[in-house]
Amino acid sequence: MSQEGKVVKIGIIKPGAIGTSVVLEYLLDERADRKDIDVRVYGTGAKMVVDEELLKAAIQANHDLYIVAAPANVKVIKKIAKKLKEAGKRVIIISDEPVKKSTKEFEEAGYGYIIVYGDPMIGARREFLDPTEMALFNAYVLAVLSATGALRIVTKAIDSVIEALKEDKEPVLPKIKLSKKRLEKEAGFSNPYALAKAIAAYEMARKVAELTSEACFKEQEPQRYIVLAAAAHEMIRYAAKLAEEARELEKPTDTLLRTPHHSSGRLLSKTKLLEKPR
Repeated sequence: MSQEGKVVKIGIIKPGAIGTSVVLEYLLDERADRKDIDVRVYGTGAKMVVDEELLKAAIQANHDLYIVAAPANVKVIKKIAKKLKEAGKRVIIISDEPVKKSTKEFEEAGYGYIIVYGDPMIGARREFLDPTEMALFNAYVLAVLSATGALRIVTKAIDSVIEALKEDKEPVLPKIKLSKKRLEKEAGFSNPYALAKAIAAYEMARKVAELTSEACFKEQEPQRYIVLAAAAHEMIRYAAKLAEEARELEKPTDTLLRTPHHSSGRLLSKTKLLEKPR
């Protein structure tokens, strides 16, 4: 049983941004009424850097759990996680697919991790990317991750750690590579066509990263890398449409899964629109 009144303190460190990190703190408390957690965010904006003073402040705050949510800059992630671990802190790393090569090192160091394969890098070429395009790209990524159930899996994994901490137990930190196989098991679709569309959308989003990586790091000819970046952004736009179609297929049969948090932190569930979550 969870200890009544116990509040779990969570520190989220964001050097740079991935789609998942944009809404991470809100996934844990979507109605802003949870009484069992206290969340603080330490960010460096768009820059993927280690801010020593910010990190020092985060450590001094003595949170029960630290989440490092960052793009695949392994050097930065490891430096932050190492400092937290040296201070005796629990660490979960959330990042995108290129980081999967380091998961064995993360396990050996005692970190938990959630690697979101369908959270692609943006097409960050100056000739192409402006604030509007950046915002749209992240909106499409969030549509894919939300409608396919990927963010529900992330939320559930963190909630399980919170529940253990509330019971004064040492939690088992997640070790998740969020591939399509994980979606098949946990996305929560009842209609197989909806699941098929969700998997297709997620895999499309995953492929976006191949194009943006080529555009940003491999191709040096402007006429080519601009088109590649644009192609990637067109792909994520259509992935978002497909993900929405998956969600819409569940509505006519009134089987759309919703998993709200109770104010106590307990994760509830419902499928019928007019029923109360349990």
